[in-house]
Amino acid sequence: MSYQIIADSCCELTEEMKRDQGVLTASLTLEVGEEQIIDDETFDQKSFLAKVAACPECPKSACPSPEVYQQAFEGEQEHQYAVTLSAELSGSYNSAMLGRGLALEKDGTKKIHVFNSRSASVGETLIVKKIIECEKEGMPFGELVDTVEKYIDGQNTYFVLENLETLRKNGRLSNLKAFVASALKIKPVMGATPEGTICQLDQARGINKALMKMVDYIVKEVKEPEKKVLGISHCNCPERAEIVRDAILERIKVKDSVILDTRGVSSMYANDGGVIVVI
Repeated sequence: MSYQIIADSCCELTEEMKRDQGVLTASLTLEVGEEQIIDDETFDQKSFLAKVAACPECPKSACPSPEVYQQAFEGEQEHQYAVTLSAELSGSYNSAMLGRGLALEKDGTKKIHVFNSRSASVGETLIVKKIIECEKEGMPFGELVDTVEKYIDGQNTYFVLENLETLRKNGRLSNLKAFVASALKIKPVMGATPEGTICQLDQARGINKALMKMVDYIVKEVKEPEKKVLGISHCNCPERAEIVRDAILERIKVKDSVILDTRGVSSMYANDGGVIVVI
């Protein structure tokens, strides 16, 4: 059975996924001042972070067009999937649904499903990983869709950032009170709601205390951790990501764990020093 997965570029790719011919990327475009940067394999995180730091304007992102998804869905593979950023945070899901509609107009027999991750970053990675696992087991299309949607329902997303400005200025924190405690070095512990919006769970003075509070939430809320993969992505802070992983694994056993560096979109929103955890 042949399959293809197109994930938007907020999805961090493992080395295995990069080698997998069945995994494609729908690149978002990043705007820093007047410059446009395509979030693809040419993305240079260090250069990007320097440009963002030097630019007085807030960076922005633009989602892939429906045609990008349509073109992918018109491939020869029998099963087609897309995995996108939370529909509450980006237009990528709507673009993928429009692309799906256009592909089905040309060939109504195609099997195409678009997964709204209700997460971002490494949350998307774990969903792609789950699709591949189910495909390799030979699961029928409908059963796979149900299995992965159920998996998404059980996922929890958490993050601690050095800086919330990009999220705030781009309207991604619209349901939260403006956060004005930066002078006190107060760092919020953030999470995703079941619908895929961002919520504040807690706060602490200093990044390290906030990270450990995040670990407490993860350990307290996770169900059947031994069956789950722990995903961590970080923006330019591998040691911090390893400290978080080790703190979690001291307290719970998981099936597997993965640490990945953020691609462009996640780097833009997480900013230098951000850590995102999904389990």
